[in-house]
Amino acid sequence: MQQFISQDFFSKIGSVCDKAGVRGYVIGGYVRDCLLQRPCKDIDIVVTGDGIHLAELSAKALGKDIQVSVFKNFGTAMLKYGDWTIEFVGARKESYRSESRKPDVEAGTLEDDQKRRDFTINALAIGLNGNDLGILVDPFGGVKDLHEGVLRTPLNPDITYSDDPLRMMRAIRFSSQLGFTIESESLRAISSNNERIRIVSMERISDELNKILMSPTPSIGFKLLFDTRLLHQFFPQMTALYGVDYVKGKGHKDNFYHTLQVVDNISKNTDNLWLRWAAVLHDIAKPATKRFEEGTGWTFHGHEDKGARMVPKIFALLKLPQNEKMKYVQKLVLLHLRPIVLAQSVVTDSAVRRLLFEAGDDIDDLMTLCQADITSKNEAKVKKYIQNFELVKMKLVEVEEKDRVRNWQPPITGEMIMETFALQPGKEIGIIKNAIREAILDGIIKNDYDEAYRFMIERGQEIGLSPSKR
Repeated sequence: MQQFISQDFFSKIGSVCDKAGVRGYVIGGYVRDCLLQRPCKDIDIVVTGDGIHLAELSAKALGKDIQVSVFKNFGTAMLKYGDWTIEFVGARKESYRSESRKPDVEAGTLEDDQKRRDFTINALAIGLNGNDLGILVDPFGGVKDLHEGVLRTPLNPDITYSDDPLRMMRAIRFSSQLGFTIESESLRAISSNNERIRIVSMERISDELNKILMSPTPSIGFKLLFDTRLLHQFFPQMTALYGVDYVKGKGHKDNFYHTLQVVDNISKNTDNLWLRWAAVLHDIAKPATKRFEEGTGWTFHGHEDKGARMVPKIFALLKLPQNEKMKYVQKLVLLHLRPIVLAQSVVTDSAVRRLLFEAGDDIDDLMTLCQADITSKNEAKVKKYIQNFELVKMKLVEVEEKDRVRNWQPPITGEMIMETFALQPGKEIGIIKNAIREAILDGIIKNDYDEAYRFMIERGQEIGLSPSKR
């Protein structure tokens, strides 16, 4: 038992099973992760009997302060033991109807329970009872598949994926997370059943999609989603990036594979899910803005602006949060070209001030995104971009220290303008505020109250206003 599980409380739970006259097993992800030597704090225990009753008996045996959470609708119970979360359920067998991924459930044997599992590597079980404590039960060759890095379903993959189409997303997620290969018949079954994903809630799909995006090399998962046409079912805006058009022998790069390269690049430098989402969406409007211009070639003018406007709709369709996370992604999509443009030309203080002003505290994340966006196969071009990026970074630090414009608010407020010129709310206030902001960003005046006040008086007088004598 120790080679798989080092927690002595399993022996106590095994004793509870013996006294209750039921068979108990640790099953699924915990066993898999122990064999892979991956950390795991979630433990599933299946019993040939009443899982809820066994959870209550186990809680008493483990300690008087342990509380049991019961979920009668699912026939499960859960308890916390230190950092561990242990879930108990009775062994069961399932049958499905075509219109739903929610099965009809009835009591079953351990064999029935293992058959209903999604993959052989998740059907592994270890006995808890005294006479088979620590014995591995592996009816489908899960250990062999673990060693070979293969994802395989215990039963016919067509039935497995059709019964519960979310398993297709899970297969691709495990492949992306673990670097495993999906067995050929399983991969074929995912392709042939891809439309079944439509019966799964978008919340569940997006949860798996986020896990794919957070895997070490997300392109593994996204390529599988694309090749099986699962991605086409729920994220057509991304699949629209695929392909290359030619006019007069001139083609543009494939923006789908470019996007995947950017996502992989950024994933080496950040675990921020929403920054990775900004990488996914940074060029999302290129299909809508693609034009061929004589003498220039392919252009995507305004794709950053249109892409930013597409972000809320995409987040809504994918059931991603409609909050500050979405606005953060939207901002990065809107600004993602700005540092690249700076890196192509002479870096002026004015341009850097404007970038700092618009990006605010997200400037470092924006720079991370833009550096990941450098995917040219021309090594000399990439080297030049990287060198210029370093100059831009240095200039950002220099200007920020000098002018303090990150998250900057102009030193003159609208209320001050109204009081100075005895004005009611109106367009003149906006004119003067914008003029002050532009003057500071252009370096005409310093980010300083006294200079801004004098500029306010001058600008007011230019548009026919006189300071109040109050």
